[in-house]
Amino acid sequence: MKISAAQNTKILVVEDDAPVRNLVYRFLKQRYEVQFAADGQTALEIFDEFNPVLVILDWNLPDTTGYKLCQEMQKRTNVLVTILSSRTAEEDRIKILKAGADDFMCKPFSIEELAVRVEVLLRRGRTVNPRSLVCGQLEIDLMSREVRWQDKTLTLTKLEYEILCFLATHSDEAWTRQQLIEKIWGWKCNYGSEERVVDVHIGQIRKKMAKVDRAVPNFIQTIRGYGYTFAPNARNHRIFSN
Repeated sequence: MKISAAQNTKILVVEDDAPVRNLVYRFLKQRYEVQFAADGQTALEIFDEFNPVLVILDWNLPDTTGYKLCQEMQKRTNVLVTILSSRTAEEDRIKILKAGADDFMCKPFSIEELAVRVEVLLRRGRTVNPRSLVCGQLEIDLMSREVRWQDKTLTLTKLEYEILCFLATHSDEAWTRQQLIEKIWGWKCNYGSEERVVDVHIGQIRKKMAKVDRAVPNFIQTIRGYGYTFAPNARNHRIFSN
């Protein structure tokens, strides 16, 4: 079966069996943008950076199960998932679907059938939107609007949450107080005392973070004479999409 010209659609293949992985990868890359992983840890690292719209996931992996990995990925995004499994029992198929999988195929499978199933899933599609931001041990849940450090919940006001969320979604960008007022408050700033309100709210966010744990890094950093920036540790900072 010949598949058509390349599309800007990202697919992640997670399979520890090298011959199967390579076969699926070589076949799908004729049409899609494809990356692959042989274990769960590598898969999650690639997942965060690659932001695929579809994951083709083996049910048995050397360091985790497809059940756990599917749930973790769909906790981070509403990515489409196809499970590959040699299990054919009804309870196994039910477990696969309960994990959140959109489709599953029993091994051994036809590569042509897999290609058709991929096309059907992608036609169904889902929009990938941000669901949560994770910066080391800090998690900003965009669905519940909760902010957590490790297992502790930070009690923020609506405005404090909006400030933190805006800065975190524009990490490593510098913002003046005037820009923050226009973006978050939604009105033009006339400088002077109006800009002070930004300092007050950011001060409160910092105090609340330090209250739950003095080890919380200073994510919101002051740029003297300019404004603020959200500066997470690069190796810990991930943005997950829905």
